[in-house]
Amino acid sequence: MGYSKAFHPPYKDDGQDIIQMNPAEAIEEIMDLYGDEIKRLIYTYVKNNADTDDVTQEVFVKVYQKLSTFQGKSTLRSWIYSIAINKSKDHLRSWESRNKRLKEKLSQSAQFMEKPGETPEEQIIRQYESSDLLNQVMGLPVKYREIIILYYFKELSTTEIGHALNMKEVSVRTRLNRGREKLKQLLSLERGVNHG
Repeated sequence: MGYSKAFHPPYKDDGQDIIQMNPAEAIEEIMDLYGDEIKRLIYTYVKNNADTDDVTQEVFVKVYQKLSTFQGKSTLRSWIYSIAINKSKDHLRSWESRNKRLKEKLSQSAQFMEKPGETPEEQIIRQYESSDLLNQVMGLPVKYREIIILYYFKELSTTEIGHALNMKEVSVRTRLNRGREKLKQLLSLERGVNHG
C-alpha cells in the first residue's frame, strides 16, 4: 500500500544527501520537505496554533544544531519526528505551558455579557458564578480556593499571596499545588459523570 503525496511528501530514505549540504541549505531543504507534516504532528500534541508555531520553531532550531550528529541509523524523517515528539512532550510538561493552559481555560470559561447598570463587583461575581470551572473552584475548601483565586484570577505571585494572607511562601505553594490537585480531581469526577 503506497502513501498519498498529500500526507507524505517525497523524501530521501536515508537523508545522507541533505546531510552533505552546508547547514543553511540543509535546514532549508528539511523545512521544505518536512515543515508542514511536522507542524501537523506537533499540533496533535499541543492543540494550539500559537504553541504549535513555537514548538515547530524549536524543533527546527534543534535539528539545525544537531544535524551534524545525525548518524543515519534511522531515516532523517523519523529522526526529525523523534525530535518533534520530544519537544512537544517537553512543552506539555513545562510549568509555563500548564499554567498558560489553565489560565486560557479560566479565561474562556469566564466570558460574559455585560449588563447595563451593574457595578464592577456585580459583573465579576456574575462572571465567576457563570463558569462551571469557577463553580468547581468555589467548591474547594477556603484554604485552597483563596490561593487559587489570588494566583490565577488576581495574578498575584506566591510571595504576594504570602504577604496578603500572612503565610510563609512555602505554605502558599503547598496549598496551591494541593488546590490544583483537588480541582483536577473534582473536574475529573464531573467529566466522568457527564461522559460516563
